[in-house]
Amino acid sequence: MDLPELPLNKDLTYIGITTYRDKNQLFGIKRKDRRQHVYMLGKSGTGKSVLMFNMIIQNIRNGDGVCMVDPHGENVEAVLSAIPPERVKDVIYFNPADADHHIGFNVLELIDPQYKHLVASGLMGIFTKIWANAWSARMEYILNNAILALLDTPGTTLLGIPRMLVDKDYRQKIISNLKDPVIKAFWVHEYEAWQDKFRNEAIAPIQNKVGQFLSTSIIRNVVGQSKSTINIFDMMNDGKIFLVNVSKGRIGEDNSGLLGGMIITKIQLAAMERVRIPEESRRDFYLFVDEFQNFVTDAFAGILSEARKYRLNLTVAHQYTAQLVADKSSAVRDAVFGNVGTTIIFRVGAEDAEFLEPEFEPEFVPQDIVNLPNYKIYLKLMIDGVTSRPFSAKTLPPLVKTGDKKVEEEVIRSSRALYCRPKAVVEREINDWSGMSLGDDNNTSSGALEKFPAVCSLCKKETTVPFKPDPGRAVYCKDCIAKIKSGEVKVEKTSENQIKHDEVTFFKPLADLGIEFEKK
Repeated sequence: MDLPELPLNKDLTYIGITTYRDKNQLFGIKRKDRRQHVYMLGKSGTGKSVLMFNMIIQNIRNGDGVCMVDPHGENVEAVLSAIPPERVKDVIYFNPADADHHIGFNVLELIDPQYKHLVASGLMGIFTKIWANAWSARMEYILNNAILALLDTPGTTLLGIPRMLVDKDYRQKIISNLKDPVIKAFWVHEYEAWQDKFRNEAIAPIQNKVGQFLSTSIIRNVVGQSKSTINIFDMMNDGKIFLVNVSKGRIGEDNSGLLGGMIITKIQLAAMERVRIPEESRRDFYLFVDEFQNFVTDAFAGILSEARKYRLNLTVAHQYTAQLVADKSSAVRDAVFGNVGTTIIFRVGAEDAEFLEPEFEPEFVPQDIVNLPNYKIYLKLMIDGVTSRPFSAKTLPPLVKTGDKKVEEEVIRSSRALYCRPKAVVEREINDWSGMSLGDDNNTSSGALEKFPAVCSLCKKETTVPFKPDPGRAVYCKDCIAKIKSGEVKVEKTSENQIKHDEVTFFKPLADLGIEFEKK
């Protein structure tokens, strides 16, 4: 796994070869200059992925903490197959498409309550971007209040959003924990006062969009776990390798944008929590985001300007600048060019070449930029805190061999063992929380429906039921209801309607939340 022909230098990340005084000169970017961030722009297939791969591999080999968010999956898989043996156990592989092993990622889980408004703001920014066509002021108002309410109750997840809107008992439980008088006033005085027709119209878009996201079992099993299996704050400080595969082809475009955006938001918040660590003790952590326009929100400008003091060092790449312009607003694009220290340009289109001309003249004109060969770059490099004049270079070929399936399988196996939970366990917890489980009566979990003690009229065993037993009528446990339904046990005709009622009460459906739960 040694890097070929490259001198070992932990304070330098090699980028390529340039011609200096008629000699080919290997060059790179210093560690302290990486803190000013790196921005790559270029058409598909021009070499951005190879350069990003080389930078990641050097960071990994140097023992640094790294995160890569990849909306295609190919780059992450290439890195997976090139992990050196001594760093295999440092890898956290986040792959929602792994249907049988799920990392727990509860975006509502807080380390410090003072950041709850930042969590809510970050989530709202992501939702606004992904659901722009369906967005409205009323939708934003209700959803923001729902998120802020859930953040006051430990153990809640995104699954609580649709339930909060339609399940009065659950809503009362959340309201009882609220500390913010403004949020509490919304739910107690405003929301409860709405007429049913108005309320149903108001919450329908949220049920539709949030429900659509949570109805996908692989997504629900990741974000629906009340306890995260990864701690991003510790991960950054311990120098872990966090590889995020949010492939659009496997989980869908919206789901990719939502999950990737949530992870970037949590990384930003974890970086801000480093304020309690002395600056000289903050360990550099490198965040690589490919096709980053998929995840960028208006808050991204804040990440670029503030991240450097928390030692969160970004390297972002995409294909053309119009991807950063939304609703004719160039705020994000301007923030990128105003805050990044190193700009690396591959071949781009004519429109981008004209936009870049002021940055690269007089050394290079638009005609030069549109005719760059693959793996050739023009760049402005940050050197000791000062941006250089533009110069040309050629990027290095892949520094290590990729595609080693044995290494990839070993890394995935290690990550599953350390950070994933089996599908059956996760789904059982979620079904218990929703009141949909057919399992052990006595197995309750945080947020489950209230249970009452009772004695089954058939088997005479003690059990619990999700309703207050009536002394004048029979009560059946889940096992006996199942036996009666299958015909294994016969009961009087007059009891059949009651059994149907009990079954409905046991498995209180949440279909009206816009979330489909299977009975297990």
